[in-house]
Amino acid sequence: MEVKLLSARFDVENCNKIEVALKNGAYSVLDKAFSMEPGEVTDEVKNSGLRGRGGAGFPTGLKWTFLPKQTEKPVYLAVNSDESEPGTFKDRYILVRDPHMLIEGIIISCYAIGSHDAYIYIRGEYTTQVKVLQAAIDEAYEAGYLGDKVAGNDYRVDVTVHRGAGAYICGEETALLESIEGKKGQPRSKPPFPAVEGLYGCPTIINNVQSIASVPYIVSNGADAYKAYGTEKSPGTHLFGISGLVEKPGMYELPLGLPILEVIEKVAGGVKGGKKLKGVIPGGSSTPVLLPEELETVTMDYESMAEHKTMFGSGGMVVLDEDVDVVKLVKNLIDFYHHESCGQCTPCREGLGWMLKIVKKIINGDGTLDDVNLLRELCDNIEMKTVCVLSAACTMPVRAFLDKFRHEFEAYVQ
Repeated sequence: MEVKLLSARFDVENCNKIEVALKNGAYSVLDKAFSMEPGEVTDEVKNSGLRGRGGAGFPTGLKWTFLPKQTEKPVYLAVNSDESEPGTFKDRYILVRDPHMLIEGIIISCYAIGSHDAYIYIRGEYTTQVKVLQAAIDEAYEAGYLGDKVAGNDYRVDVTVHRGAGAYICGEETALLESIEGKKGQPRSKPPFPAVEGLYGCPTIINNVQSIASVPYIVSNGADAYKAYGTEKSPGTHLFGISGLVEKPGMYELPLGLPILEVIEKVAGGVKGGKKLKGVIPGGSSTPVLLPEELETVTMDYESMAEHKTMFGSGGMVVLDEDVDVVKLVKNLIDFYHHESCGQCTPCREGLGWMLKIVKKIINGDGTLDDVNLLRELCDNIEMKTVCVLSAACTMPVRAFLDKFRHEFEAYVQ
């Protein structure tokens, strides 16, 4: 089941070092990329069907075409490495095991969109990752792959690593821009969208680490080679982080479209200790849970997840066994999102706090059925009433747990 497109060099020892990376094909795509017109590179990425790997799944090449055709302002590329969604850990593998693949992807992407300056926004807790990444960037400058003459071509690309300070909200693309600018990490109202008015008021493309790291393979092998994997509407491969109560948790590169139960059994070794499967959070903590009976018809792609009223998200799959206390899980989930709210919008700032108080009351044995109903009602009243989708990231999964495991909440009350 596993394939090795993005992860081809992950198991090569010391591939974060440029001399090892070069021996294994790093930066070999640059000659082909610079022999193409920028628009041709964009078309190749667009034709590949590559979708954003940060969670939203928006077509990457199509996003690039949203930049103004004529502008006197500089164009920026921002790489979102604020990987803070609970259950998600795919990007850290790229940053540590093959950072030169990401750098090569940045160079090609900058050329395609007419940018000369790229910013990698990395979460503050990634101390090891940022050291490895910065060392790789320094090597790339020294070897001539970054700077005024990229690989001998008359094109400048400079890359700056910007560390966050541990705020989940800065994974939201406009909050990320605010943070880079030195402001409080709070989402902006849209429009204008970043492609028109982004970093420092200039046109900006924001892509996930995995999205950008996919570009060298696509340019090297062509759109059709990438579309040979996955499904028609969800082509390619994905780095899936499988965690929770399975025998073999870890990161696996798999084609999109595989049956989720088959992946849990054959790739992740099944539920730990042979226990019964209770549910699966399919794409990070913000995605609604799926029950075992629902999982029988779910495949790991954007369309199938949407059909089952959940989301593909970031591909961070969390497996729950029969012993998981759903009410306590929900308490942890609300606690996280309440803590990470930027405080800009009242429904999120206050509402998530109310939800947390209610679920704590239920766990403490002081709750009533009215409290369970109120918790459900708050989900509807808070969701999408805010500038960004953090409120929805909390209320969508909570609503799913309340609807599908209401008996567990009622058991606490009774």
